[in-house]
Amino acid sequence: MLEIAAAKVVVCCPGRNFVTLKIETKDGLTGLGDATLNGRELAVASYLTDHVIPCLIGRDAHRIEDIWQFLYRGAYWRRGPVTMSAIAAVDVALWDIKGKAANLPLYQLLGGACREGAMVYGHANGRDVDETIANALRYKAQGYKAIRLQAGVPGLASTYGVSKDRYFYEPADADLPTENVWSSEKYLRSVPPLFEKAREALGWDVHLLHDIHHRLTPIEAGRLGKDLEPYRPFWLEDATPAENQANFRLIRQHTTTPLAVGEIFNSIWDCKQLIEEQLIDYIRATVVHAGGITHLRRIASFADLHNVRTGCHGATDLSPVTMAAALHFDLSVPNFGVQEYMRHTAETDAVFPHAYRFADGLMHPGEAPGLGVELDEALAATFPYQRAYLPVNRLEDGTLYNW
Repeated sequence: MLEIAAAKVVVCCPGRNFVTLKIETKDGLTGLGDATLNGRELAVASYLTDHVIPCLIGRDAHRIEDIWQFLYRGAYWRRGPVTMSAIAAVDVALWDIKGKAANLPLYQLLGGACREGAMVYGHANGRDVDETIANALRYKAQGYKAIRLQAGVPGLASTYGVSKDRYFYEPADADLPTENVWSSEKYLRSVPPLFEKAREALGWDVHLLHDIHHRLTPIEAGRLGKDLEPYRPFWLEDATPAENQANFRLIRQHTTTPLAVGEIFNSIWDCKQLIEEQLIDYIRATVVHAGGITHLRRIASFADLHNVRTGCHGATDLSPVTMAAALHFDLSVPNFGVQEYMRHTAETDAVFPHAYRFADGLMHPGEAPGLGVELDEALAATFPYQRAYLPVNRLEDGTLYNW
């Protein structure tokens, strides 16, 4: 038995807020799990501290599946982003401990490597098409094989995915939610020229991706997908809100452009119909919001039966702990597609020293036992929590809309 002796939550803000769970066994092994929920961080911290940690003390850290089931089935109130992020933190920390106990990198415990590395995509953004293309060319020069394109929309003051810095993008930008103005009509006119110029500048040997961020109706998304077909996008991400999974059936009827969705999913039930009916091509559920490695492996196995590949969310609102966990997962699953990769700030990297590395468009989690990530608690304490909200959207007539 590898008895759990203690656990605590560390909240810090080295450039943005992170919630980290640290579990320690009586033998002195420690494991880390990310519990960050962008804009609602303290809700998960409280859930862990007040409700989960008391139930962990004295349990066998090796019994990962049993503990997962205890926290999911035993809570009665199942699912939801707060609950599943808390469960994910426990799950990943226990996998980290198991890897250290075995003196093996985590991917070896998940069945070993299926590939030499995980293809990642970077984020090229700009205030206009030309600026986005210039940034995309920089990513291509660095060896990226896949690049996400986001550009400002003429007539709109701000646009999702476009930041002042060409490498770092943090949407949670204010002490209270900022309000943006949105127009689907203006947006739909702006995307095809972006892809046309991107293909002219970047050629056909780089994958091009685009994030709609839940902004369109199904028929609008179908029209955009059809307009972009000549440029062969790798995927269109989050075309429409997926609470009604059948929405994607309508999109499928109108375009052959690959579809990706799922970064805000927290359960296999959120994507059951989408996968069963093959309404999507990539499932973007992430380790931290979908219940950890244990549950994400179930989603990936189910997806594999239906020719759906993985494309895990990997924005900077996930700490290096989740980035490492995702890479171990990516290396081990047969139906891996692509991994999002947004570079963390130097402050974040200092708080979370890690073994994962990038080279030639691929990332590898490294060979350190467990996750290969540590937490500098003394340094973390110098970056106290700062309240930050995600923005909200309004249409030009003032109607609140999907952000």
